[in-house]
Order: sequence, then C-alpha cells, then structure tokens
Amino acid sequence: MAEINKATLTEADIISKYLLPAIKAAGWDDLTQIRQEVKLRDGKVVVRGQMAARKKVKSADIVLYHKMGLPLAVIEAKANKHEIGKGMQQGLDYARMLDVPFVFASNGDGFIFHDKTNGQQLETEVSLVDFPTPDQLWDKFCSWKGYTSAQLPMISQDYYSDGSDKSPRYYQLQAINKTIEAISAGEDRVLLVMATGTGKTYTAFQIIWRLWKAKAKKRILFLADRNILVDQTKQNDFQPFGSAMTKVTGRTVDPAFEIHLALYQALTGPEEAQKAFKQVSPDFFDLIIIDECHRGSAAEDSAWREILEYFSSATQIGLTATPKETETVSSTDYFGDPVYTYSLKEGIEDGFLAPYKVVRVDIDVDLQGWRPTKGQLDKQGNEIVDRIYNQKDFDRTLVIDERTQLVAETITNYLKKTDPMAKTIVFCNDIDHADRMRRALVNLNPEQMAKDERYVMKITGDDDLGKAQLDNFINPKRAYPVIATTSELMSTGVDAKTCKLVVLDQNIQSMTKFKQIIGRGTRIDDKYGKLWFTILDFKKATELFADPRFDGDPVRVIVTKPEAINDPDDGLSDIIDGADPLPADEGGDGSEPGAAGNTGEGEGTYTTGSAGGSQGGPFDPTGDPQSEVRKFFVNGVPVSIIAERVQYYDADGKLVTESFKDYTRKTLLKECATLDDFTRRWQAAERKQAIMDELAQAGVLWEVLSAEVGQELDPFDLICHVVYDQPPLTRRERADNVKKRNYFTKYNETAQQVLTNLLDKYADQGVTEIETKDALKVAPFTELGRPLELAKKGFGGPQQFEQAITELEQEIYREQQRA
Repeated sequence: MAEINKATLTEADIISKYLLPAIKAAGWDDLTQIRQEVKLRDGKVVVRGQMAARKKVKSADIVLYHKMGLPLAVIEAKANKHEIGKGMQQGLDYARMLDVPFVFASNGDGFIFHDKTNGQQLETEVSLVDFPTPDQLWDKFCSWKGYTSAQLPMISQDYYSDGSDKSPRYYQLQAINKTIEAISAGEDRVLLVMATGTGKTYTAFQIIWRLWKAKAKKRILFLADRNILVDQTKQNDFQPFGSAMTKVTGRTVDPAFEIHLALYQALTGPEEAQKAFKQVSPDFFDLIIIDECHRGSAAEDSAWREILEYFSSATQIGLTATPKETETVSSTDYFGDPVYTYSLKEGIEDGFLAPYKVVRVDIDVDLQGWRPTKGQLDKQGNEIVDRIYNQKDFDRTLVIDERTQLVAETITNYLKKTDPMAKTIVFCNDIDHADRMRRALVNLNPEQMAKDERYVMKITGDDDLGKAQLDNFINPKRAYPVIATTSELMSTGVDAKTCKLVVLDQNIQSMTKFKQIIGRGTRIDDKYGKLWFTILDFKKATELFADPRFDGDPVRVIVTKPEAINDPDDGLSDIIDGADPLPADEGGDGSEPGAAGNTGEGEGTYTTGSAGGSQGGPFDPTGDPQSEVRKFFVNGVPVSIIAERVQYYDADGKLVTESFKDYTRKTLLKECATLDDFTRRWQAAERKQAIMDELAQAGVLWEVLSAEVGQELDPFDLICHVVYDQPPLTRRERADNVKKRNYFTKYNETAQQVLTNLLDKYADQGVTEIETKDALKVAPFTELGRPLELAKKGFGGPQQFEQAITELEQEIYREQQRA
C-alpha cells in the first residue's frame, strides 16, 4: 500500500487520520469526552441601513471533556503544510472562552502542548503516541483548581440534557461551573451578572439541576417578583423538574414538593399573617435563587431581605443583568462580587445578542426650551408658572400637544418606511403620557387600526385590557398588538424576542433602568428575522451608552451625609428614575421607593415612597410635603425637528455616526491596505462570489453601499471607488473594453457566441450571474443548444468551460482605470 503524502492532506484529513486515532488511543471516549467542530460563537451581526449580515465564525476543531459540560482541553488542527503549532493562538482564544487550561495545536506530526497548570504556561512538544490520558489531564486540572475530594461529586455532576442538540453556550457553562465550584467550596452567597437575553433562567435551571441531582441541595426556592417570570420559568426552562416542582399559591408552602417557584408577594406582606414563608422552619430551604436581584432584594429594609434573612442558612444565588449600586442599595454588599459576568457588549460581539442602531431625534423646544407668556393659562385654565421649561419637564410637568403629535408622527413615519408590523415599545414618562401617546398613534394609523384595533395598545399597570394583551405582544406568532405604549410595566421581565423598535420618550437617568429598557430589544430570533433593533431616542437617553458604567463594573458610591435637593432638574428625575418600580398588578406594596402607586404614573402628581411618613402623598423637591408638582397642558406651540442622526454600534462597542461608505473603507483597509492588494486578491479568486460573500460576512452589504453611492456599479468598482478613490467604470464599459481587445478570437464560433452573451449578461446583471451553474439554462443560450452540448462543442468539456469563465473574469478586471 502506497504511503500517504501527508503534505497533500486537508485539515479534515489530518484530524480523522492522525489526531482522533491518537486521542482515542490515549483512552478518550468518543461518545462522552470528544466533540468536534464546537461552535462557540454565533457570529456578530453587523447592521447598516435596514440590512444586517452575520460575520462568519470558526469552530473549535476538537474539545475534550471530563464529562459533557466540564471541558478540559482544546485541540486546534492545521493542514500539514503549516508549522506544527500554527493553530495555538486560535486555540488559546477558545480556551479562554471555555475557561480550560490545556491547549493542543497540531499539523498531524505531533502536538504542541500549552499547559496553564504548570505555573509557567510552557509550550512543549508531545508525540502522537504520547497524548495525555483523561485521568492525567483531570488530575492536573483538579490540582490546578484546588478541588478537594468532597467537592468532586458536585463538580462532576452532569448537566441536564434531553438528547437534543441544545446544550449550554460557552458563557452559560462558565456561569454554571463557576457557581457550582463556589458552592462546593462552601460559599453560600453567589452573584451572577448576565446581560438581558443571555439565558439567566436556563443557567439557573442547570445549576439547580446539578445540585439537586448530586443531592447537595434537596429543597429549592426560585424567587421572582413578576407573575409572568414565574409562569414562564415553570412552563419553559424548569419543565424537566416535572412533578417535583410547584408554584406557591394561596400563601401556602407545600412540603410535599422539592422545587418551589414563588412570587415573593405570595410569601410575604406587611401583616404578620401574610408572611407565608414562616409556615416552614428557617432551614426548610437549602438553596434559594433570586431572579432579577437588583430590584429591591439588596435593600436592607426590603421584603425580599426579610425572606432571605429568615432562610439565612440556605445557599442564596442572585441573578441579575444590572447589579444595583446606588447610594443606599448594593447587590454586591449582600451577595459579594460576581463569580461570573457576561456583558451586553460580549453578547453582541459573540452574536448571541442583537446590536442596535440609534436614531437620535432633537426637537427644537427640547433643546431651546419654552417659556409661557406673562399670565398665560393652560388648557384647563390654570396659570402656568413662569419659567423656562426644557426637555426634562415635557410630559412630566408640562405637556405640549404638538410635541406629542410630532413624536407620534416620527414613530409612524419610521414604521411606514421600514416595517409597519415591527413590534414596538414606546416608553413614556407616566400613564397619562402613555394614554396620550396611544391616542396620537391611533389617529395617525387609521388603516392599520381598521385591520385590527389592537395595532396600538397602552400596556400599563393600571389597565387590565392592556395587560391582558401582554402575552400576545411578546408571542412571535401573534401579529397584534404591534405598538405598545407603556411607562414602567414593560421595562423589565418582558421577553419580547421580536421587538424591533424601542422608543425612548422618557427621562432616564438611572443606569439600571436604562440597561433594562435596552434589554427589551437585545434578544435575537433568527426564525422571525429579528437580528437587530432600532432605538428611536427623543430624550437624549442614549447618551448613557457613553457612560463608562454602561458596560463596565458597577461602581459603589457611598453617601455619608444626605444632602437636601434644591434643584428640581437635578433631583426629581434621579428620585423618580433611580427607583426600580414594581407595577401595581404584580403586588407592589409601596414599601420601596418607586413601588406601586409611587412611580410617577399618576395624573399630574409625582410621589415617592415614604422617607418620613408621607408615603403616597404628593412629593415636592423643595421639601414641602403638601406642595403638589402640577402638570400643565398647553397647545398652539409650534414644534419641529431640528436634527436627526443615525448611529451604529461599532466594533469597539461604542456608538458611532458614520456613513456606510466610511464603514466599508475602514473594514477593507484592514484587510487590503492598497489598491494593488485588493486587485490581486480579487483576481486570485477563482469565483468572485466567494470574495463578495466574505466581504458581506465582514459587514459590507452591497445593496446598502450601492444605494449610498447612488450608482449601480460592479462590486469591484464599488470598492475601488469608495475605498481607494478610483473613478469607477460601469459594467457596460468593462464589457466593451473586453470586446475591443479581440479577446474572443482564440475561440471557435460557438464559444465566441457563448462568451459574448455571457459578457452582455455581466454588463446587465453583474459578475455573479455568469458564475452560476444555471447561466447556460436560460435564453439566449438555450437557443444555441443544451448546456453540456455547448460546453463540449465550444470548449471541449465542462472543465474547460469553467476555465474559460475564469479567464473571462480576469479579462473583465484586467485593467483598472486610473485617475
């Protein structure tokens, strides 16, 4: 048998003929310990205009596991023509994502072994026959981690699998494993920070499952503050618990069940008789998971804390997208620093979360302010306090009808230009504002309302009809409602996967609230074409994206001496927006600032929770508890948009205002610094479609670029013109240049007819049309003969015809017109 020439083998051949046999020979089990082509990222979505493309991502060639769910090593392979360790840097990147210490790179001759456990991270060469055994790597791993024998039953417990392809993503695995590791080491307060839309509940389920199956935790409580969160959890992620699980209802904790899901309002209340959690002993639960723990659970006087402190002997895990760090409340003070953090920026870069486009709209009265004339009365006959009203005042202390109308018109026009059926959430300052915005949108969309009166709905805590439609709004299969106007109810806990437009007409100073609101749009749903979303910002709220705290670690600010608030513009918005409100329908009892009834969702009166006995009463920032902050209603004020700009999420996680031409230029120059570099790369490609696909994966969207340039150019000329400032040739000019060169004379008559027709096809439709396999199956080629017949008669056969196409393309792009 002839010896295999290793140099001619592909990467896949190297893996199958050399690497897998070496790994299996060392004792690794093919079914439970070896996985090939492990895709760790989904591919970042790049958005420009109304189009999006996913960047292409590579997969880890091989990942080795102690048991599924507990990765140990990454193996990165290359073809034999490469140096043995060429894949090492790529492997190290995958190892970082999987949090594993062992990386192997190979070209089939042996392995380069990077070992983080040896203290020096040395890289040594290992022969194919000396690949480490599973026990050798596991022992080194355990020593590196410092695991004790008592920890191993928890550490080694399998995660739940239903036999399908669904398994935890790499960051979920890290969150699960780091939490199990912390608990097995005796930690009893654990904080996980994961961006909205990254699967916190699924992660929590896998943590509970492993601890429960390992018999390390026997009675578990999952606590949430929204009915919808509890019900979604029970029906979806927690379903495998089956008959062992119950939802606490009727203020009764049933000891017959092991997994308890509860709305915390069902467990407690202001009266002692309402404290259902006291029906059981303090050691009844040995594990408590607190969902969205930033919403009050950290506050020392909150109802959450009463439950958590009663069951203080239980291990408690806090889940949040936005750890709360304010002058008075800190999640990290209670739970400690997060054992794992996965941010919005990481989620977007990995392609698991939707990027956003921001349309910032500046209205003249917002920027310039508005002042009433002396003695001017509002629509209700009240004299308007004489001062300059600005953006923070509108729809809070002053309502200008024309401004509401202009905002509604802008929303409507955007939807009409893009997708009138795109799920949209409009965040308003209060319920009154949400009512007026709904009415304005209804009146601007009579055709849509005629189809279904649920096209626009107000969904707020005070409106039973609106709340009843919340499930329909978040269900991708239900078309209606399309537009939801809201104040607080939909800012958190609403899993609206197909929400494509988030409108901000609300004053937002709280970073916690801003992150939660942005989280309404960050979910991706490939099935329904939701890859990105737009933020339509009327209140400069998106300036918070530039705040270092937006995607960084929360900063704990300790205030040692309370200061009086003297300036309404400085203080009121912080008090209203800084709270994390709990809607009335979900059991808010007013005991926390921003709780139900105290969210600013009233008719013209703003209140906060009591700090000194005036709970529920009017709040005035000057300190007079009896003074009411009145809302004035005016009309007849000319209002217009003075600026509108579009910003995109860029590679650095920042918002940038740039044209698509700028983006394309920046992207291409990273790959091809000069025109000659690009021309060589273009000409070297056997098929130009491959280059176009590659550039599209990098975010160069041809339709968008062509529209911005305003000319229908060949992709090659588009790039030469936009990136390298070359005057472009049209496709017709390129085709005519080929004909002038008498290039076809070397072919017979049949071939000349075929190539001339293909050249005309290129001039009319572009280069990809002559590369398709079906190019000869349409007129005028069908009049000359069948494709195979033409290939043989004109060129000598299919292979020679393919070669002729390659040469034709080289002729088309042979010379580039210079300035």
